[in-house]
Amino acid sequence: MFGYKSAVPKVRLTTDRMVLRLVHDRDAHRLAEYYAENRAFLKPWEPVRDESHCYPSGWQARLGLITEMQKQGSAYYFILLDPDENRVMGVANFSNVLRGSFHACFLGYSLGQEWQGKGLMHEALQTLIRYMQRQQKMHRIMANYMPHNKRSGQLLERLGFEREGYAKDYLLIDGKWQDHVLTALTWQEWTPPSR
Repeated sequence: MFGYKSAVPKVRLTTDRMVLRLVHDRDAHRLAEYYAENRAFLKPWEPVRDESHCYPSGWQARLGLITEMQKQGSAYYFILLDPDENRVMGVANFSNVLRGSFHACFLGYSLGQEWQGKGLMHEALQTLIRYMQRQQKMHRIMANYMPHNKRSGQLLERLGFEREGYAKDYLLIDGKWQDHVLTALTWQEWTPPSR
């Protein structure tokens, strides 16, 4: 049920306008740059981040932990890159991956301010969700958003996520406990992983 994998999966997917791939230890500079450029923009939607989030040295240790989780198959952290793979446009993370009788995970994502309003996150998540369903055999993907984040709610609805509940004081975001709308996408064509 919780088997340990020995190698980091090599995943690189493309869409019409992006390259989507799992992060690796050489992405520290790119991720630090993304979070430094978008620090003020992302602040209302994320947990309080310490200064290390904007420096490559802070990302080195973080990427070591992420690499281990990816080896174990317990999380998949993707970066959304421009077609030349020079700039990080956003991130999409599938975390708390459980298998066994659940086959589910949580989805989190952000897109840089410069790339907003172009349909890029929808394009990326369509591809990444398909990967998580077909390759990682996720039957259920859960994503939660703050009620006042209308764009995120509309994005999830377009992707087929259904509202399942409302959680008071669910996550500590920007230093305050925030309510969240709970949604999930279930894959009706799920089949058990081959042994």
